[in-house]
Amino acid sequence: MFVVVGEPVVRSLAARRSVRQFLFLQGPLSLFFSEIAAGLQSFGHGIHNIQFNFGDRLFWRHPGALRYRGRLADWPAYIEAFYDRHAISDIVLLGEQRAYHRVAIAAAQRRGIQVTVTDFGYLRPDWITLERDGMSGHSRFPRTPEALRELAASAPRAELKAVYQDSFWNMARGDMLYHLSNFFLGWLFPRFHNDKLENPVLFYLGTGLRLAFAARNNRHAEASLKRMLAQRSRYFVYPLQMANDFQLRAYSDFPDQHTAIEQVITSFAAHAPTDAHLLVKIHPWDPGLINWRRQVQRHARRLAVNERVHYVDGGSLYTMSQHARGMVTINSTSGLSALIQHCPLITLGQAIFDMPGLTFQHGLDRFWTEAQPPDVDLLDDYLAALAASIQIRGVFYARPGLDAAVAEAVRRLDENLINRILPERLRT
Repeated sequence: MFVVVGEPVVRSLAARRSVRQFLFLQGPLSLFFSEIAAGLQSFGHGIHNIQFNFGDRLFWRHPGALRYRGRLADWPAYIEAFYDRHAISDIVLLGEQRAYHRVAIAAAQRRGIQVTVTDFGYLRPDWITLERDGMSGHSRFPRTPEALRELAASAPRAELKAVYQDSFWNMARGDMLYHLSNFFLGWLFPRFHNDKLENPVLFYLGTGLRLAFAARNNRHAEASLKRMLAQRSRYFVYPLQMANDFQLRAYSDFPDQHTAIEQVITSFAAHAPTDAHLLVKIHPWDPGLINWRRQVQRHARRLAVNERVHYVDGGSLYTMSQHARGMVTINSTSGLSALIQHCPLITLGQAIFDMPGLTFQHGLDRFWTEAQPPDVDLLDDYLAALAASIQIRGVFYARPGLDAAVAEAVRRLDENLINRILPERLRT
C-alpha cells in the first residue's frame, strides 16, 4: 500500500509520535543499521538486535544485542516469544529471503508488526531501497500503468544525477571481514544456517584473480564492441546475475542461472533475425568459480549460433545497452538502467519494473523481432514515483552518502513514513 501524505497529515503524525520498539536483524555490511538505531534511540524508541554469527557482531556498535546460537528449526518459536516479550512494533532487515528473515517476517505479519526491508537501490548508483514488507516480487509498488500514474501525480520529477559516491573498497573489505570471520570462527555459532552457496575462501580467491585480469578483459570487451558498432551490427545484450542472488533464486521460475542461459540462447537461435548478435555479459562481481564462458559457448555451438553469440567479460554495460536493439534480464536493476536509456527490455522474473508500456509483455520468442522502446511519459512517471516513495538518497559504504542515508532512514522510520510520498516542501 502507498499513501500520498498531505502537510496537515504529516504534522498530525509527528504530533502523535509514540515510542516504538525496533528490532534490527541482519543488515548491510557497514554501520548503516547501527547508526540508524542510535538515531531512533535519540528520539526515545527502544532498540533491539539479534545476531546469528560472528560477522553480525562486527557491524553493530550499539548496546543490547542478543546472540542466537540455536538451530534454524528452533528459530520460529524463539522469534515469536521475543516479539511478545519485548512488544516489538517494527523489524528492520536486509534481504527478506534469508532463511531467518523469512520466518521473522511471517511471524511479524501475523502480529501486525511493521516490516521494513532495505537493500541497494533500484535506482543507481547513489540510492538505497527502503520499503514495506518486501522487494521485487513482494514489493507493494504499483504494477499497472493506471496505479502508477495515480501515484506519480503527487511526486516530483526524479533527479537521477549522482550526488554521492560509494566506496567499492569499503564494501569489499566489509564483505571479506564478514564472510571470512564466519568461516574461520564458525565454531562460535556452530548451528548458524548460511544462505550462501559458495565457500568464501574460494570466492575471494576467484574474485582476486578476476580483478587481476580486469583491465585486460575490459580492453578486449571494449575493442570487440567498437568493431561491432563500426560494422553496424545489430545486437541484444543479456547481462548475467550473480548465481547466489536472491533476485534470481527467489524471484524467478528458474532453478538456477544455467537453466536461464540455456533458455535465452535457445530462443535466440530459433527466433532472432539471422543477422542479429547476442552479447552475454558476466556480472562484474562474479568470482569465476563457474565457467560461464564454457556454458555459453557450448549452447551456442550446439544450436549453430556460435558466430553470433558472444561471451563478454568486461566493458561498460551502459555503453552496450545504449546501442543495443534490446536487453534480456531476469530481474537485474541493470534492466531499469536500460529503460532509462530507452533500450527495449524484457524481464524473465518478477522485476519491480515489469509493466505494460515499460517492458515487452509477449514472451521471449517474439521479443527478438518485436521489441519496442519504453513509453517515455510512463517511464518518467515510473521514475518519479519510485524515487519519491521507496528510494532514499545515499550509500552504504562511504561518507557523506552514508550520513545522508542514515538521516533519511531515521526520519522515515521515526515518523512512520515508509511507502509514503511527502509534499514537496517536506522532502528535505
